[in-house]
Amino acid sequence: MEKRLISSYDEINDTFVGKVDGENGYVVDYGISNGIFLRINNSNLPTSVFIPNASEVLNVSKSMLESSDVKIGIMCDEGNLTFLMCIENLLVYSTECKNDFGIPNLNFVIDCNM
Repeated sequence: MEKRLISSYDEINDTFVGKVDGENGYVVDYGISNGIFLRINNSNLPTSVFIPNASEVLNVSKSMLESSDVKIGIMCDEGNLTFLMCIENLLVYSTECKNDFGIPNLNFVIDCNM
């Protein structure tokens, strides 16, 4: 499933937000990795990603986070959730954790360039 990503970065507060275009609000907010929060709607589908202290968490420069070329991949099965984030076609973050969140099997890509 591919959706359009609307991303914003606040350099002063070092906060990255990536929102699925057309989605409003969320039911629950899961910490899926140290400093990365995935917001889920009532259908257990991702609506946004929130990363406070983003340059530190992702280990990239603040100027890189200002790029409009961002792609996020979220892959889930019954046991695992994999989260990938690319900026300017460079993989900047990847993590895998247990899918204890009720997210259904999915291969979800949100991309600023759609």
